[in-house]
Amino acid sequence: MKRSVIGTLVALASMAALTAAMLVIRVHLSIATTALVLIVPVVIGVVLGGFVAGVISVIFGFLVYDFFFIPPYLTLWVGRTENWAALVVYVAVMLPVARTVAVLDAARARERRQGTELRELFQLSGLLVEDKPLDELLTAVVTTVAEVFGAQQVAVFLPRDGKLELAASAGQPLSAEQVRRVVPSPGELTRLRAQPDVRGEVLVHALTAAGRPVGLLVLSAESAAGPELEPLSLFANQIALAVERAQLREEALRSRLTEEVARLAKTLVAAVSHDLRTPLARIKASSSTLADTEMELDQAARQSLAALIDKQADRLAELVQNLLDMSRIQAGVLQPRRTVAVLSELASAVVGDLSPALRGHEVQIEVEDSLPPVDVDTTLISRVLTNLLENAVRHAPRATQITVGARRATPESVVVFVSDRGPGVSPDRRDEVFGLLTRRDSDAGAGLGLSIAKTFVEAHGQRIWVDDAPGGGAKFSFTLPTAQLIPEETKLGAAAHR
Repeated sequence: MKRSVIGTLVALASMAALTAAMLVIRVHLSIATTALVLIVPVVIGVVLGGFVAGVISVIFGFLVYDFFFIPPYLTLWVGRTENWAALVVYVAVMLPVARTVAVLDAARARERRQGTELRELFQLSGLLVEDKPLDELLTAVVTTVAEVFGAQQVAVFLPRDGKLELAASAGQPLSAEQVRRVVPSPGELTRLRAQPDVRGEVLVHALTAAGRPVGLLVLSAESAAGPELEPLSLFANQIALAVERAQLREEALRSRLTEEVARLAKTLVAAVSHDLRTPLARIKASSSTLADTEMELDQAARQSLAALIDKQADRLAELVQNLLDMSRIQAGVLQPRRTVAVLSELASAVVGDLSPALRGHEVQIEVEDSLPPVDVDTTLISRVLTNLLENAVRHAPRATQITVGARRATPESVVVFVSDRGPGVSPDRRDEVFGLLTRRDSDAGAGLGLSIAKTFVEAHGQRIWVDDAPGGGAKFSFTLPTAQLIPEETKLGAAAHR
């Protein structure tokens, strides 16, 4: 309707302009020439407003032709017979011309629209075959449908928890009444018709894949009527296939994640059960022997059994601590509580606490004197050093040296390392050793220590890695942030170093 009004107004305006121009030279124009000139406004009206605007232009052209250019002028009376013939020929010619121009213009518009639809469908098909998240895919879909069909309202509804919910929309949002009208009640989705259905001001198209409804496409009814329904159905089929594929991909991913979690849980239970059973069995046997009053044991045997109980209790404590740390990680409550710490003091405290479990290893601390304090959670970093030292003790030959050191890396960070004289880590396994439940050859642990160390270091926004130690063995290194000291603290720190 709007197009017809605009076309009619432009045609009448151009007719008025041409009439004013021809009135000046009316005495020099023949009746046939005037009729030819008045064709122009009719063509303009048809092109801009369609056939209705063309018919209105013909009617006004007839009146202008008769009133201004056929004697007697300024009256609708037609005197001679040839003048009647001119008017009849004008109407008889102009109506078919208007119809022909309207048909040609509609054909050109339809071709342009079809070309646009094909381009958009091609682009949409390329988008649908990409592995994009479902939310991003649906946003692109509703935007494309709104552009292609000129729809003021577009929405896609997908089933969730047994009922349809709005998944994406473009243009004006649907009113509550429109949503109530288009969304079926629970259980009715499977009975939706595959053909488009007009409900009030909107058109509802079921999205079906392999004959199974997967959702609803809703858009303004006036934007997809008549010849537009066929390309709309093509779009709907493409959208349904893409939605189904994305949903199947997400289901497959969830299934793989569930299987992986189950596998990890099974492996963790098996590993922890083994690690708990062994020290518990040894503690039980040793304590039962010591408690047996009928068994005669000398002092050396009693001390040996007591030492064994102490050692196995330490193993239990280590395992329980790792499990507690892992529970903090999985619960998502791992938040470093930073404080300023001196690395040399921190390393010495950790080595001192581990002295009974070092198994004859000599631990050498090499921390640069000029090293600045670090800004870390001392509890977490102590656990990192403890886990790395226990890992070195397990793999290094007995009575070999283990080195704990630190050096300046950048003005904002330092590098801390723990190196041993063990077999080292092959280059192809240097990333996987930090994985959950990963063990090296001859490792009796549950495979948690290095994974926990990596998590604690990364919680500080830093990184951890392993490479070869000079002279052989493994060297585990990680970075820590330096503390930002105020000027007074800087002076005190420099005086302390002197």
